[in-house]
Amino acid sequence: MKIEIFSTPQCSYCDAAKKLLDEKGLAYTNLDVMSDPAILADFQERLPRAKAVPQIFIDGEHIGGYEDLRLRFQAQ
Repeated sequence: MKIEIFSTPQCSYCDAAKKLLDEKGLAYTNLDVMSDPAILADFQERLPRAKAVPQIFIDGEHIGGYEDLRLRFQAQ
């Protein structure tokens, strides 16, 4: 399973999403949109209407933000 999280530093929902994945023992790639213009460009290309982080992809499918991630794992 490939998990990507577009995030920013000091984002409590980003931290909560990463903590949830850590608790589940799932590896993920953190993509800090503030650290690299290429990451920001990728974020804007993949989600042109997104205004908030985190934005999470699992196996290339956009699932949404932290609440969507939490609900996805709660249903399992």
